[in-house]
Amino acid sequence: MSTTTPTPPESSAHGVAWNLGDLYAGVDDPRIDRDLEAAYARARAFETRYRSKVATPGGPSAKELHAALVELEEMSEQMDRPMVYASLLHASSSLDPARGALLIRARERRTAIGKHLIFFDLEWIKVEDAAVARLLADKELAHYKHYLEQKLIWKPHFLSEPEEKILDEKSNTGRAAFVRLFDESVSAMTFPFTHDGKTEMMALQSILAKLYDPDRAVRAAGAAGLTEGLKGNIRLLTYILNTLVADHRADCDLRHHADVMAPRHLANEITPAVVDALMVAAERYHGTFQRYYRLKAKLLGLEQLTDYDRYAPLPGEKFSVDWPSARRIVEESYRGFSPVAGEIVRLFFEKSWIDAELRPGKRGGAFSSSGVPSAHPYILMSYTDRLRDVMTLAHELGHGVHQYLSRGVGYLQCDTPLTTAETASVFGEMLTFRRLLQLYPEPKQRLMMLCGKIEDSFATVFRQVTLTRFEQSLHAARKAEGELSTERINALWLDANRPLHGDVVQLTEGYGWWWAYIGHFIHVPFYCYAYAFGELLVLALVKKYEQEGAAFVPKYINMLAAGGSEAPPSLVGALGVDITDPGFWELGLRLLDEMVSEAETLAK
Repeated sequence: MSTTTPTPPESSAHGVAWNLGDLYAGVDDPRIDRDLEAAYARARAFETRYRSKVATPGGPSAKELHAALVELEEMSEQMDRPMVYASLLHASSSLDPARGALLIRARERRTAIGKHLIFFDLEWIKVEDAAVARLLADKELAHYKHYLEQKLIWKPHFLSEPEEKILDEKSNTGRAAFVRLFDESVSAMTFPFTHDGKTEMMALQSILAKLYDPDRAVRAAGAAGLTEGLKGNIRLLTYILNTLVADHRADCDLRHHADVMAPRHLANEITPAVVDALMVAAERYHGTFQRYYRLKAKLLGLEQLTDYDRYAPLPGEKFSVDWPSARRIVEESYRGFSPVAGEIVRLFFEKSWIDAELRPGKRGGAFSSSGVPSAHPYILMSYTDRLRDVMTLAHELGHGVHQYLSRGVGYLQCDTPLTTAETASVFGEMLTFRRLLQLYPEPKQRLMMLCGKIEDSFATVFRQVTLTRFEQSLHAARKAEGELSTERINALWLDANRPLHGDVVQLTEGYGWWWAYIGHFIHVPFYCYAYAFGELLVLALVKKYEQEGAAFVPKYINMLAAGGSEAPPSLVGALGVDITDPGFWELGLRLLDEMVSEAETLAK
């Protein structure tokens, strides 16, 4: 007889929730509205003071422009602080109406404030070239040089001030509203898990955890439940995706971008040629991916792997890692590399800057929010006691260390492009992987660790390139064919995945629906290639660390502390790496191939 029961807590991290008190005390904290009103008054005064003072003949003086940038930076942090807080509250529990109301109130008020600041960027890009060169060479503006340079590269894509104001205003009821609808809908979804005659309704993170179970029947039931839950909500999810893809195309057309990926390349401060070289190089190594999964099939004793077998633990693998153990392993990993990084990681645990427990309505996935420099970053994840969760924790703490260190360059430049933002996170994973190898040196355990890292690296490189290829085909089909049916999107998803999996991993009919819960397509179009970029870059940096030892550490910490105050090629160039070289990606891919060869040898 089938019964339906709620899912009980499945994690030793139960009770591990963040304390957002360093931002505000709650949804009713009067400081939220006070900060928003103060920022609004400052924005109006800023507009009165500086309108028509930037785009003047000969340009402004360096002293005046510097004063304007200092005020803009302080004011930007003040108006964004409530938005950061509201977003974090909503991500941790989207089912609370009060949190949703605060989110939209902060967003709408921020838009009203931003209307008085739009003029500044539009005037800066109109300054004549000779004056720009003079200002960028002035020592007084040295701190903001890269920020000013980056504004200029968007010059062909800015619209008029009235148009910019309209687009900003309408985004709250347009794109931003659909993103919120996706987040709240997916967070509220439940998925049926039917096993041993019983049915439990699970949240997304809980049903996904079943795909990592050692029992193949459990994995199959988890996959079936995931598919069934998505099918029950697919009309809404299909509509949201169609709408946001069309919206992105419209935005690119309005802003005169030649390609739908162009805005992401500009934001990542990377050229299309570098990204194309990365993706094509990864695709040349599909054989490495397939070699590994042939090995995994043998290790699991299966003639044919299916999509829900990819993350199965190997026989004898240490399956459960509780939260205290995960904390110890990750802290030791970072401290062993750098006492500075280790101390920052300790702060995240001791001061409750991490939200790791499972709860209904919590946003799926994991992220580290940089917050604001006057506070600190916060991490959200759902810890399910799996070994991979330890790596996820290490990954997000890499972001956290990066974001904590970069606060020193100020709010306007502390965030980094996605291309280098993923560097610290993946490097943190590698540090933790090395620590795990020390803890489990026996050959069979080493094989398990190595296989786990190979699978994580494959998910970061090959899977993310595949997701990007899916997005490319999705946007092209939406433009050529109009609104796409669910079946058409399913077909595009399977077509993008088949070249990678070949005949080694069977993609079931249900897998065709699994694009529907992936938030990256919704939140940030063409985000995914940055993961592959970061992974392959880190493999090169690990080699540098092996060669240089302790001398590498301060250079790496300095790179993180620079945040986004320099361009990515310059930042990593200081570490002896040239990311503009098309052949650069081969180094990391060859290392992955060597890891597979080592696993094959250990397995024998």
